This record gives sequence, C-alpha cells and structure tokens, in this order.
Amino acid sequence: MTPFSAASFAWQAGTVFALRSLQLMMNPATAQLRLAEYAVEKQRAFAAGAVKATQAALAGADPAAVMAAALKPAHLRVRANVRGLARPRKRR
Repeated sequence: MTPFSAASFAWQAGTVFALRSLQLMMNPATAQLRLAEYAVEKQRAFAAGAVKATQAALAGADPAAVMAAALKPAHLRVRANVRGLARPRKRR
C-alpha cells in the first residue's frame, strides 16, 4: 500500500464515519438497527481480509502483499460507502 492509498483510505473511512454519524443523529429511531448493520458490514470485511491474507501467506507472498490482501476487502467496502453516501438522495 502506497502512502497515498493509505492516506486516501484513512480519509475515506473518516468521511464514512462522519456522514453515517450525521445520518444516525437525524433519525435516532432507526439507530440501533443501523449500527448493527454497520457492525456486521465490518465483520464481513474483516473475515474476507483474513481469508485473503491467509491465502496470500500460504501462497508464499511477501509481507507487503499479505497486508495488501488483508486490507483490500475493507478498502473496497469503504470506497463503496463513500460513493453511496455522497450520492444525492431523492426527497420523498
């Protein structure tokens, strides 16, 4: 992972956290369900990263490649979340 991609990942994760926090504050009635969904999302990304890292390590990849494999599922999920949260929503 390059310094730029690490910084981008950190910025995107912070953006997702801030935007989701605002959404939770705007609609506290659904906060419990939404927080549970966010936790499951993180667990899935972590599990996928653990599997990918294990596969890379067993294949004899160097430590940097193992780390990149471990972070890729989380990075993809965060990028998708940023795109989804940044998209304007239609008002009903």
